Parts: sequence; structure tokens; C-alpha cells
Amino acid sequence: MELPEPVRLRLGNFSRTVFRDSNRTEPEDSEGPDNEVVSSLALQMSLYFNAYFFPLWWMSSIMMLQMKYSILPDYYKFIVVTVIILVTLIEAIRLYLGYMGNLQEKVPELAGFWLLSLLLQLPLILFLLFNEGLTNLPLEKAVHIVFTAFLTFQAVSAFLTLRKMVNQLATRFHLQDFDRLSANRGGVRTMRTCLEEI
Repeated sequence: MELPEPVRLRLGNFSRTVFRDSNRTEPEDSEGPDNEVVSSLALQMSLYFNAYFFPLWWMSSIMMLQMKYSILPDYYKFIVVTVIILVTLIEAIRLYLGYMGNLQEKVPELAGFWLLSLLLQLPLILFLLFNEGLTNLPLEKAVHIVFTAFLTFQAVSAFLTLRKMVNQLATRFHLQDFDRLSANRGGVRTMRTCLEEI
């Protein structure tokens, strides 16, 4: 299942403008850009452990909500249930995009993962962690802190991985453009020598 083409194009354009290193003029390695692996092992390990941690977070959040549901004001009851539903839906999408973007080195998917982590998931978890009106229990605080650590690490490592991917793709594009230009010049020279022979 792939992202729709308009979404891929917009996320790709966003990634090129945000993560492109304008100071870099040549490839970092002596190897060709086609051979370089730019996916991040640290990000992949974090995604793997996060996929196993999330059901634990979800179960403990539901159990703690059930224990304190009767003492919460009505508006907090609605807000907490809504936030847990949103976090669950966003997390499923976020982990999928993270796996696809990192393992297959797809910039739009990894950019979507980074945006969901930074703009949606992290503020929601911080709301659950730091809001005093929710009367957080110790287990709840512990799992929220671990989840916040996962999100912070993943946001930073995804940013660095995206930057590296975009630079590699830009280098590959410039090399292909240069090869095409060289091939066209070679074709023109061959044509000139043929015309001169005639």
C-alpha cells in the first residue's frame, strides 16, 4: 500500500526544501551514490522496540483511565478518551510510514513519519504527561515518559536520516543529469565527425 501520488509529491517537495544541505557540493563517500545505504539502524531499532512497547502503553493507559474515570471531570473524560483514540490511530500510521520510509529509503514516507511524530504525537503525549488535571498515576507517568523518549529519539534520528537521504538523492540526480549531458555532448561530437567525413 503506497501513499497517494499528490501526497507523495507534496511530502517530497517539503523534504527537499527542509532537509537539503545547501553547503554540500560533492558526495560524502568515494563510492557512488547508488551503492550507499542511507537508512538508519538506530531509527529502525527504535521503531522495532516502539512497535512492541505501544500495546503495553495502550493497555496501561486504558487500565489507568478505567481506575480514575469516576473522579475525572466530564470534559477531561471526553478529552482523555479522544486523545487515546487519536494517539492509537496516529501511532499505527506513524509506525507504518517509519518502517516504509526507513527500510525502503522513501523520502515522502519518512517525512510523513517525522511530521506525525513531531507535530501530532509528541504534543498529545506531552499533554497526557504534564496536565495536572488528569491526576496521573505512577504507572501512567512511567509509560508516558518512555513513550516521550521514543518519540523524541525518533524525531531527531528521522530528521538526520531524512537529511542524508535527500542529499543522496540530490547527488544522484545531479550525477544522472551530468551523465546525460556528457552523453549528449559525445553524440554531438560523433555527429560532427560523421559530417566532416561526408
